Amino acid sequence: MSGKVASIDLSLENLWRSWCAYKKGKESSHALDQFRFHLEAELFNLYKDLKDGNYHHGSYRRFIVCDNKRREISVTAMRDRVVHRLLYDYLVAIYDKTFLYDVWSCRKDKGLVAGIERTQQFFRSFPAAYVWRSDIQKFFDSVDHQVLLRILSFRVKDEQALSILREIIASYSSKPMTKVGIPIGNLTSQIFANIYLHELDHFIKHSIKPLRYLRYGDDFILLEKDLHKLKHYKDQITRFLENDLHLKINTKNDVIRKIKQGLKFLGVVIYPGGRKLNRRNEKRISRNLEINNISSYWGLVQKHGNIKGKKLFAWVMWVMLDKLSL
Repeated sequence: MSGKVASIDLSLENLWRSWCAYKKGKESSHALDQFRFHLEAELFNLYKDLKDGNYHHGSYRRFIVCDNKRREISVTAMRDRVVHRLLYDYLVAIYDKTFLYDVWSCRKDKGLVAGIERTQQFFRSFPAAYVWRSDIQKFFDSVDHQVLLRILSFRVKDEQALSILREIIASYSSKPMTKVGIPIGNLTSQIFANIYLHELDHFIKHSIKPLRYLRYGDDFILLEKDLHKLKHYKDQITRFLENDLHLKINTKNDVIRKIKQGLKFLGVVIYPGGRKLNRRNEKRISRNLEINNISSYWGLVQKHGNIKGKKLFAWVMWVMLDKLSL
């Protein structure tokens, strides 16, 4: 694999492009409006700091979000978010073409729904096989800074880019006095996650060679016809994660079963012949459903149910009628 890549573009023009890409689709906020009001000065000062090697990442504002599970979201200053966008685009151009086809998170023309449909395609092709589903225990909190920088330095040879990457990575730790963790909330964390776990993808594809493999974020599945072989794969992968990436399997979400029994994966119960939303997501939709988002939720239900499933989830329309009558 070649390591030599183009230099990072730190021009004012590219910072402007990064700002435009960042603000696209964002709702108005005090921080956004203030940055926009002083835009020329903000971008010029940022340009000088980056060019002169004086850029220092700001501190984080942290808050808790409870959805499927309790998560700590970290938000930083607007100028840092522009830098995140610039680095994100730079790294995607380098790395995305190296990722496996069946990595479906945070990539153009991929996504959650497509990943679910691809999983069901696997299940239809091998209904008599076995599937191992797992994820990484506290993945974002467990990313080792030194391991991440070592992986990045293999392909990123531009010293200015590496200096900014070091600054961003060092700006956050999940525990005091440690060098682990990347923040949920940073755009760079999305591409860092795929770069970090590409080491796992590469190991599975070239050393394990299962029947099928798919990853979305830190959730992944392996398919194999032989149960004993699949269990052996699990042991090998567990050791690789611990020894090479300093990560652990999440034992609470670790299961091997027959494909024909169906599998809960990515918020959907998937069978060879159909799929449906799991019970928890039914409750989430019921709780969050509003007049202005009904089409999105109904589309989700339409996507993830066979005919029987669509009848089963007719409650979406009844919940909406209840809200309309309030």
